[in-house]
Amino acid sequence: MGGSENPKAMVVGRLADSIREISGLPECQNVCKKMYGNLIRRVKLLSPLFEELKDCDESLSDEEIEAFESLRVALDLTMILLKSVNHGSKLYQALRRNDTADKFQQITEKIEAALSDISYNKLEISEEVQEQIELVHAQFKRAKAQTEFADLQLDLDIAVAQKDKDPDPAILKRLSEKLHLRTMNDLKKESSELHELVITSNGELGDSFETVSSLLRKLKDCVLAENPEVDTYDSENVPIKHRSPVIPDDFRCPISLELMKDPVIVSTGQTYERSCIQKWHDAGHRTCPKTQQTLLQTTLTPNYVLKSLIGLWCDSNGVELPKKQGSCRTKKSGTSLSDCDKTAIKALLDKLTSNDIEQQRAAAGELRLLAKRNADNRVCIAEAGAIPLLVDLLSSTDPRTQEHAVTALLNLSINESNKGTIVNAGAIPDIVDVLKNGSMEARENAAATLFSLSVLDENKVAIGAAGAIPALIKLLCEGTPRGKKDAATAIFNLCIYQGNKARAVKAGIVAPLIRFMKDAGGGMVDEALAILTILAGHHEGRTAIGQAEPIPILVEVIRTGSPRNRENAAAVLWLVCTGDLLQLKLAKEHGAEEALQGLSENGTDRAKRKAGSILELLQRIEGEDSLQNT
Repeated sequence: MGGSENPKAMVVGRLADSIREISGLPECQNVCKKMYGNLIRRVKLLSPLFEELKDCDESLSDEEIEAFESLRVALDLTMILLKSVNHGSKLYQALRRNDTADKFQQITEKIEAALSDISYNKLEISEEVQEQIELVHAQFKRAKAQTEFADLQLDLDIAVAQKDKDPDPAILKRLSEKLHLRTMNDLKKESSELHELVITSNGELGDSFETVSSLLRKLKDCVLAENPEVDTYDSENVPIKHRSPVIPDDFRCPISLELMKDPVIVSTGQTYERSCIQKWHDAGHRTCPKTQQTLLQTTLTPNYVLKSLIGLWCDSNGVELPKKQGSCRTKKSGTSLSDCDKTAIKALLDKLTSNDIEQQRAAAGELRLLAKRNADNRVCIAEAGAIPLLVDLLSSTDPRTQEHAVTALLNLSINESNKGTIVNAGAIPDIVDVLKNGSMEARENAAATLFSLSVLDENKVAIGAAGAIPALIKLLCEGTPRGKKDAATAIFNLCIYQGNKARAVKAGIVAPLIRFMKDAGGGMVDEALAILTILAGHHEGRTAIGQAEPIPILVEVIRTGSPRNRENAAAVLWLVCTGDLLQLKLAKEHGAEEALQGLSENGTDRAKRKAGSILELLQRIEGEDSLQNT
């Protein structure tokens, strides 16, 4: 600080500027409106104190300057918080408002603590200003002692609107009003904010994204039902269908450069249109077209986040997704070279119902290959009525026929509409039976089929209830490398549903996951940590993980693992240690502080946050120990 600068003038001037800036913030138009408005109103009432202090010549003591500096830091944090809650997705803000309420509470405590250190009666201010500041301080004290009341109606409305396929319009109307999403323009802006959020969050939204995108679609339908004309014209009265919006690059398949209808992720992390990358695989390629990296496996994982974003973008821009993505098919004279021959398929179905086991086996094998080959075949085979016949063959006494049947159903399930047909044909119990008792190949493909079907939330419940999880854990322990991966993927997806987490814990999932983590060369560390992360969010899962003595291996992964694994290990460590002094002390004994310090400096953003939270817990017990020793 230069000698000519007056410390009092600087700190008082900064405080006056901060209060003026906070007072000038725009009105909040989301569920944080009340908290946001109350905090701004209270801060605004501090203004007369600093405006009056600016005009007086009296100097301030070191203690007073220190108290004012504490207040300035608190107001800087206030500004950051207020700005963060007044932009972005309103639906996402609604889902995380309890976390936001905690942050408002923390800021209120910081401001109140700073005000407590200021001796107003020693300041050269008028009685009126002193009375006002003491009154404001009393308001902050009361606010610190109170918590924001939960909006139970909003919680209920969100839960019902999320769960019901066709929610009561009155519920959607209430949500529309509460969240300030009343017009198509509001909803288009919300769609853009959601897109931006997904990009900036590095895929960390988890279940929240599906909830938000589902609610957004339902709110859009509600607004359109009340104002059907708003979707026809934009603000300049130009028909939407006559415009040609530019497709965002992220929505185009790198192979076809067309808008993706069914985006899938390959093992390198790149996303492609399913039919295009499948054709690439079918041609014998084992590299990623975009990066040229070797694909460690050819499993295609649906990119549901991107698919929902594309759907939202299409809705907002009046774009209709093509019924089929035909841009990657070879065409001659305007017709696709499809293997789909309805007569041939009918002949195969006749063989499926034959009493001749040889014919059944051959027909099921042929259908398996046809269903794998392309999207057209999957549609034709299903439309011909093959699915119920293949489900019947899951109970075949011939192991090879059973393998063909379950694998044909796996290939058919790639088509979204076929998933429902397979489940409606009563396939889930039979697939679980194959998973328990079939050959190793049949068990592996049964696991992959269950994963494919579990994409739909209602199927997660049915698959868990059918006893799939213990059988998947058995495959996870004794399958081939591919079988273990299929089992792990299915278990992870099923455990997104809360009820299945308890089933997995009771079936003994934790012990093998810890073993996989200790075996770095086994190739299952990524999957084990991903499943542990999702289980640690459940109280039974957290207890079971804690009993498996995970601390040494979690600390080791935080120290030496890949960025994603370090992040997941930190998340599990934080959940296991929170509220458990014994685990915290174990973490300290195994060198967690040093590992977490490194993570807080060079980890992902989420990893840094988790590392910081655990380090705070460790420092707290250190402080308590030192107090006990004095």
